[in-house]
Amino acid sequence: MTTPSPAASSDATADAPPATGVSYAHHDSVGAFLAGGQAVLARAPVALIMAEDAVEVAGTVAHHHRLGFRSIVLFASTELALPDLDALPSATQAVLHRVDHDTLHAQGLLRAVNPVIAAAPEGAWIYYCYNAEYLFFPFCQTRDVGEMLAFHAEERRSAMLTYVVDLYAGDLSRHPNAVAPEEAYLDRAGYYALARPDPEQDGAPRERQLDFYGGLRWRFEEHVPKARRKIDRIGLFRAARGLTLRGNHTLSDEECNTYACPWHHNLTAAICSFRTAKALKTNPGSTFAVETFWWHNSVRFEWNSQQLLDLGLMEPGQWF
Repeated sequence: MTTPSPAASSDATADAPPATGVSYAHHDSVGAFLAGGQAVLARAPVALIMAEDAVEVAGTVAHHHRLGFRSIVLFASTELALPDLDALPSATQAVLHRVDHDTLHAQGLLRAVNPVIAAAPEGAWIYYCYNAEYLFFPFCQTRDVGEMLAFHAEERRSAMLTYVVDLYAGDLSRHPNAVAPEEAYLDRAGYYALARPDPEQDGAPRERQLDFYGGLRWRFEEHVPKARRKIDRIGLFRAARGLTLRGNHTLSDEECNTYACPWHHNLTAAICSFRTAKALKTNPGSTFAVETFWWHNSVRFEWNSQQLLDLGLMEPGQWF
């Protein structure tokens, strides 16, 4: 399924290599991809997508290509059949690389993203997400991701805070896995932030860092391990020597984990995600405890950035 999303920018596919009619590239391991993938990583910004199952994989790829990502790397298990990828437009397949990888391993994300960081050219912008997740940034209906990141770099920022905003189906009887792009809902309230303690400073708050909570992980927290309840993720960042992604979705350079620079607010973005809803409805420990995700603060997701800005779920900073 092709997910409803912002209208394609006129520049979104302008730099894509010419389609040859050949399907997307396929690599049998992360190492094999990196051995010959320098040109792919040089075509930044690069989107890394972790496919944990077959749900909405093609829609996720198509959405991020429309945003203007010049290379898309899809990590998926060898056993995962993804026939919908073959139906993607040739321009999308031309920038897509599938990499065989155990995405369900406890360290699966880090074993994919950190080698890419190490291999990418210094300063290349990298984004990562899972299937059934969709990046939105302020005014993305009319501006592509390359323009936005160029502006962010001019602000002397090397990373961007993203909030993972939970999406869910309004009717679980018709959508038992909770994924329904055409009928998606989100919470309009219930989000909050807490100071992030610094263990090296006796728990004093870290400067310009907060832990953010809300959405389904807050409403159904009894089914979510404490370490996984945060909704903040440093989802966009520039490759740098020695930089690594950590298991809590922060980076090894603490300045990259800040939500703004010292002198004014900066851009933030949202990753609208069915991942938590899907997990709550497909995991045996929670599926029967969740009869509906609907509550009085549920609103229909409009698939545009203005709604997210109005709800305070991302910040435009000086980006106009």
